[in-house]
Order: sequence, then C-alpha cells, then structure tokens
Amino acid sequence: MAPAPIIAPSILSADFASLGKACSDTIAQGADWLHVDIMDGHFVPNLTFGPPVVTMIRPHVERPKEAFGKGTFDCHMMIAEPKKWVKDFQKAGCDLYCFHYEAAFSSNAESPEARTEEITNPKALIKYIHGLGMRAGIAIKPGTKHDVLYEILDSENKDEVPDMVLVMTVEPGFGGQKFMPDMMPKVEALRKHYPELNIEVDGGLSEKTIDVAADAGANVIVAGSAVFGAEDPSDVIKKLREAVESRR
Repeated sequence: MAPAPIIAPSILSADFASLGKACSDTIAQGADWLHVDIMDGHFVPNLTFGPPVVTMIRPHVERPKEAFGKGTFDCHMMIAEPKKWVKDFQKAGCDLYCFHYEAAFSSNAESPEARTEEITNPKALIKYIHGLGMRAGIAIKPGTKHDVLYEILDSENKDEVPDMVLVMTVEPGFGGQKFMPDMMPKVEALRKHYPELNIEVDGGLSEKTIDVAADAGANVIVAGSAVFGAEDPSDVIKKLREAVESRR
C-alpha cells in the first residue's frame, strides 16, 4: 500500500500581509503540511523569502510531533547552492529540506558567507541534512529524467537516502502555471520501484488535475491557488485527500 495522503498547500499563494494567520488557518482547515517555496533569483527567475520569514511564521503552526506529522514545514529550496542554507533553515523551523537534484552539485560551504572550492553531491547533502535532524527531500525539474534518482534511492547507506522525492509538474519559479500531465510517467515509475516512498507533485494541482496525479501514485499533493483561492479551502483539501486515499 502506498503511503498516506499528505496535503501541503503552498504558501506562495497565501496573503502575505497576514501570512502567519493564513498558515495557521490552513492547518486548521485540514492541511497536513505547509509547502514553503524558497526562490533565490538564480536557480529560478524569481525571489520569494528566506529564513527570517520562516522564523516568523513558525510560531503560528505547532511543530509536528512525529516525522511527516501535521504541521511539517516542507521547504522547497529552489536555490543554486542548497548546502549553504541548511543550517539557517533548520534554525528557522524547517522540518523537511527539499533541494533540487540539478543544484546539488554545487558549493560544499556550510553557510552563505563561507567560501570553498569543494563541491557537494546529492548523497552527501542528504546525509548532511539528516545529521542536522531534518528530513530530506530531492526534487527534479520537468526536464530531468527520474532515473537519475535510482542510485540515490538505492544507496546502502540509509543516511544518504531521501525521505521524499518531488516531481515538478510545472517549471519551478512561479505559481499559477498549468499542470503538465506528461510528468506522470515519472511518478508511475518511481511508485512502481519504491511503493513506500513519499512522492510529491507540485504545480497546477487542483480538483481538476488531482485524479491524474493520484492515479500515477503521488501521495504528497502541493496545491497553492486551488486552496488559498477557494471559497471553501476545507472542502478542496478534503477532496484532494479523498482522491489520493481512494487509490491506495
């Protein structure tokens, strides 16, 4: 049986003028996690927010009592040098640090101000994140083949194995894009190989597209405007959850 459904609304679509309240309201409306989109203007052509914002919203949402529990801050790091920011986001209240495979072969420095010629890699970065007490996720862009993840997921060293894979269903960088159904074979293949893996999809998810994603085997659903722009967010969250649950 596939893992339980997890609904993770993206706060990129929330009201930034009252972000703390928007986060707590969404959890109260039935969301499991909050998906926190971090963009640096380099890896993607957009800027969002950094550790200070995560620090400010963390008190509005109770920390999860167990791994992958309610209130998890799922930080999607669309940044060029992900290792540099692991410690800062851990201190800010991140629970799951999800970096991009495409950015993982970058600086091995452990802080934004540090400099080194050494290069890290996905396995080493996952181990580093685990060492700081967080869960680790690895994301792939639409143009990246899913099979690059097999060697990582099959590592004999469990500290190097990610806790979640994120298959992007839009090009990362902006909210409100159209769902890409041609990404679903990636999800299907990953689910076939790793039946117990948390597989997340992000981009264009709504009541109109959830069935396709759920059929493919995705269990972690990121929805932004579909939730935050809804007249009844609780109902949307419920329908997304039911769609995934019915395919388990």
